[in-house]
Amino acid sequence: MAQYKIYGERAHLARVRTRLSDILHGCSIEFLKLPEEKRFHRFIPLEPEDFIRPADRSAAYTVIEISMFEGRAPETKKALLHGIMARVPEGLGIPVEDVEITVFETPMANWGIRGKTGDELVLGYRVGDAD
Repeated sequence: MAQYKIYGERAHLARVRTRLSDILHGCSIEFLKLPEEKRFHRFIPLEPEDFIRPADRSAAYTVIEISMFEGRAPETKKALLHGIMARVPEGLGIPVEDVEITVFETPMANWGIRGKTGDELVLGYRVGDAD
């Protein structure tokens, strides 16, 4: 499980939403080994006055928060982050300096999904990296 929240200026997100979602989902499939149907993206468009950014960031400044089950190796999370940081600028023309990502991990027992806690779910994919 991985859920994405994407924050940015309203006009910018409107231009890139579909392509950015495709990039993020492709990285989730490749690096986290999530199934194709596990796409959970929430775009949070903000007016410029509500999305204060440092002077050295452009109107394309994009903040991505990823919530996921704990259990993946640091190398897996770093591969995901590097993949996103490479593909977003390449695919969307957003400067890499304008892309910030944070991964939040929580125990599966702290999730409520489809009437069960995460640790009660039967998943069709692995969460951890161990064999």
